[in-house]
Amino acid sequence: MVITLLGTGTSSGVPLIGCECAVCRSVDYRDKRLRSSVHISVEGRSFVIDTGPDFRQQVLRLDLKQLDAVLFTHEHKDHTAGMDEVRAYNFRSGHDMPIYARQSVLTQLEREFSYVFAEHKYPGIPRIRAHEITNTSFEVMGVQIVPIEVMHHKLPVFGFRVGDFTYLTDLNYISDEELEKVYGTKVLVLDALQRQPHISHYTLDQAVAMAGRIGADRTYFTHISHKLGMHREVEKELPPSIRLGYDGLQIKL
Repeated sequence: MVITLLGTGTSSGVPLIGCECAVCRSVDYRDKRLRSSVHISVEGRSFVIDTGPDFRQQVLRLDLKQLDAVLFTHEHKDHTAGMDEVRAYNFRSGHDMPIYARQSVLTQLEREFSYVFAEHKYPGIPRIRAHEITNTSFEVMGVQIVPIEVMHHKLPVFGFRVGDFTYLTDLNYISDEELEKVYGTKVLVLDALQRQPHISHYTLDQAVAMAGRIGADRTYFTHISHKLGMHREVEKELPPSIRLGYDGLQIKL
């Protein structure tokens, strides 16, 4: 399995027009973050979790020629706005793109991309095949996926476990029952927004504590805002098994 972090930022963590903060002025490529998303290559299959506003730029940068399915964590636009771009993979493969999401996300996608779901479809629009998922394991093209329900303030969000890899973004709470699904993970990617308390995301300290509780061999933080600070400085504070993620990072399992 190869995991590629397509984006590790949030809408307050991407380069901002006219911003003069240290992160925006940084020449360290690890401080140049697009919206959070991840690509998973496993058993000959190619999956993406979330298609944010930067999705096109992310897959072009990765030179991703094959995409077999898309999984969605939740319905916020910084995780769904780029869904239209799957049309390129329709053209390449000749097939509809399977997408997997809870019903609330599918409802949001139908509202935001009504032309995709219209009865009479305009030529050339994205072609998708929607699959509703619940908090039960499911299979995508022979690959077992375990959803993990977390809370993003009051919004339920799905993380996903694929083999020994777990992806948990946009959360500030996970129950003990759901945490049981995560234990034994070798590689964990986890939300760590900023240092200050936040209503719907883990702080850096909270993320470090949760990573220690889970005990993965390697943990990488994602969904990073400018408020967290410079990559090279934050990394000095972290335990040896925990690192900041950065766009383009590839992890092999």
